[in-house]
Amino acid sequence: MISWKMLAALLAVAAVVMMGFVLMRWRNETLREGRFSDPRHEVIGQLTVWYDERPDEVFDSLQATGPHSNLRREDYADPETCRRCHKKNYDAWFEHPHRRMNLLASSETVVGDFSEVSGPASISYLGGTATFETEAEGYSMTLERDGESRVYSVEETIGSRFFQYYAGRLRSGPEPDGHGMYHTSFVLPFGYWIDQKQWVPVVHVSEEVADRDRADPFVVSSDAEDGVDYFSYKQHCSTCHSTFAFGDLLITSTSGSVWRLGRYSPHSMHFSAPGFLADAHPELWPAGKRAFDLSKDDWKAIMIAVGDSVASETGVSMGITCGACHLGVKEHAEGRMEKPPFLPSSPYLHVEAKKDISFGRTNRMLNSICARCHSGKRQEFGGGMSTWNSIEFTDAVKSPCFEEATCVDCHDPHKPIGKTWTRTAAQDDASCLKCHPRFASDELLKAHTHHQVGSQGSRCMSCHMPRINEGLQDMVRTHMIYEPTNRDMIEANEPNACNMCHTDKPIDWTLQYLDDWYGKRYNEDSIAFSYDPREQPVAVGWLKHRRSAVRLVGADCLVRSGAKWALQELVEALDDDFMVNRQFARTGLEKLTGRSLRPTGYRFFMTRAERMAPLVRIRAEWLKNGESAAAAGTDSGPGSGE
Repeated sequence: MISWKMLAALLAVAAVVMMGFVLMRWRNETLREGRFSDPRHEVIGQLTVWYDERPDEVFDSLQATGPHSNLRREDYADPETCRRCHKKNYDAWFEHPHRRMNLLASSETVVGDFSEVSGPASISYLGGTATFETEAEGYSMTLERDGESRVYSVEETIGSRFFQYYAGRLRSGPEPDGHGMYHTSFVLPFGYWIDQKQWVPVVHVSEEVADRDRADPFVVSSDAEDGVDYFSYKQHCSTCHSTFAFGDLLITSTSGSVWRLGRYSPHSMHFSAPGFLADAHPELWPAGKRAFDLSKDDWKAIMIAVGDSVASETGVSMGITCGACHLGVKEHAEGRMEKPPFLPSSPYLHVEAKKDISFGRTNRMLNSICARCHSGKRQEFGGGMSTWNSIEFTDAVKSPCFEEATCVDCHDPHKPIGKTWTRTAAQDDASCLKCHPRFASDELLKAHTHHQVGSQGSRCMSCHMPRINEGLQDMVRTHMIYEPTNRDMIEANEPNACNMCHTDKPIDWTLQYLDDWYGKRYNEDSIAFSYDPREQPVAVGWLKHRRSAVRLVGADCLVRSGAKWALQELVEALDDDFMVNRQFARTGLEKLTGRSLRPTGYRFFMTRAERMAPLVRIRAEWLKNGESAAAAGTDSGPGSGE
């Protein structure tokens, strides 16, 4: 029989043990709370990147995408491997501009004129001269002005469809050895216009500005730390222009690519950065440290090391190859996996999902692949669509159509588009009719468009996707599918589909038809303010608009409509403040008249003072028989067959 003293002793021991257990649990929980209750992480749209050890309470509720991995560089296959079984797709891709988007400069890849048959190729610009030569070290670009000379190496090519730009670094110049331009590859200031066979200043490396605000390529900052006066190519461009391992892009949170990946992911994803790094980049992990031991500076150094890479050395491949869209397919190529997943997959990548996720070709998955690069920020028109090209998905997703539609409904991802759109208007309409079959009826179509079936005005894209996007050497269709009655565009006197065809009509003519046909009315005060004088042709008013993007559309639609009656106004567009507008005005006028501007001495990249004499000559020679906007023709209305 246990005495009360023994019982008391046992209870005391139990109490001590229990207290010790409680204290230990409290200590562990306290430590855990300090480390894991709010572990360091970053939320980027649909993507959460965890920098500490992944918290079980979070990841236990998620669905794993592994154990298969298609995110590491070692998971990717060479395009030549894909060719063995997918020859048709490979051959089409081989001719695609994607393949040649970024390559090392060589005799096989360089399109620009670096020949010296009749002396070095050159361009005069802003009082200086740029010369393009082939040397023993490779290709070079030399800029000289006022007795000062800088030689740039040409190391990589960028694009090859309309223009070819180049990336390189400073080889020699007045700057000290430590200057940033000797060590960082950036977009060089002159590119080659392929169709025109001429060297020109680059445009749209960043947002275009008026001449007075454009960077002068002959002036270089003296600050070595901030010395890169042009965009760092690997920081701003290469992640889309070449193919990098998807996991590396997720780590590099300082790049624009991770923002796109997070915003347009088909699922809400959680990525364990420590796990991926230990697997894919063990050489970068600080010896003897765990994730929660790393400081912000440690993580910054790791991310810079992953992101501070060049495609030719640490990327999967130069240019946009199979892996850019299909990710790592080595297991499939080696016969160990029948169908590779489209979804990014890894033991370190989990998704939030209430039911089983699809690893195949879902609509959201296909669109997210294109969005990895074809998204971003641009200046916008009043209606919300971008003014210049390359972020098509950002525009497209603003339309309710893209709740169902996909990019591949219109674009074959393997087949090159070419320099002009080759699908017929009927084929384009067919893409829309997949979701709007009622308009396959001629009667319903005519009732909807109020134009003759088969005419330009009856085509879906003419009204819902007009050509208001600047695409380097041509105006292309916006990818934001919107109504031609858009209030924001019309009240701000920005491009509307009606006057892009009926360029000779004033706004009151347009408003009358929009009211009669669709019952649309607009704020009279806004109309009176924006259209002054309101009796002039709307397209001519666009040529004088305060916004350069509107002026660009105005010139293009006048040329497309064959508006020789507006020749005088179009000639004045040759003196626009924006270089890219003058470029389009020049090619547009030559197309409209069938005459070349070259004999006049006009070059669209001239300064205003340099343009004065050629413009006097053009006005005298080209306008003596020309008509002004006041002599605009008439027609019987937009339903007459336009």
